[in-house]
Amino acid sequence: MLQASAGKPVNFKEMADTLGDIIDCNVFIVSRKGKLLGLSIHQTIENERIKKMFEERQFPEEYTNNLFNITESSPNIGIDSEYTVFPVENKELFQHGLTTIVPIIGGGERLGTLILARLSDQFEDDDLILGEYGATVVGMEILREKAEEIEEEARSKAVVQMAINSLSYSELEAIEHIFEELDGYEGLLVASKIADRVGITRSVIVNALRKLESAGVIESRSLGMKGTYIK
Repeated sequence: MLQASAGKPVNFKEMADTLGDIIDCNVFIVSRKGKLLGLSIHQTIENERIKKMFEERQFPEEYTNNLFNITESSPNIGIDSEYTVFPVENKELFQHGLTTIVPIIGGGERLGTLILARLSDQFEDDDLILGEYGATVVGMEILREKAEEIEEEARSKAVVQMAINSLSYSELEAIEHIFEELDGYEGLLVASKIADRVGITRSVIVNALRKLESAGVIESRSLGMKGTYIK
């Protein structure tokens, strides 16, 4: 699994499938907010609520929050436990169902949970080792994605700051009036009306918009005589 993921982003669905094939169980990779990042079903669970949960790719909030009470790998949890992944409303169908929960940790932070499930056979030590290894790889990938998001946000902020720094005083004033004119983050703008109202030339407004657009801060679309749509 690590060899397959070396040097490229990990596909959580493929990882769940790989773990499911090796351990021979159902696998659920759940984010800290309950989002189902990846799943692999090897033993069918016929239940409408569970089916809907898979379709929405979201675990119940209460169950997700309860998972944070488990701070270390916990194998072979029975159907009567609040941590079982099996539908308790059909307890008679899954009375031998076993759930194993492995916290996903990265950078000293709880990033999510790896859940393994079988209809009957117990999870052995080897299964738990594989599960913990899988959780480690998932944690590394989540951290990598978070780092990329932070870097992208930092780049975006830098671009915005550079675009603002490139504006002259009058252009900066024009931009302030433009955003006051817009309804929220986007809307129709008539440059000549703003120019007349605040006493600046139309060319200043146009130049300010072009600078922001070239920096990727805004998008604009000309609507002819109606004006320019900004977002």
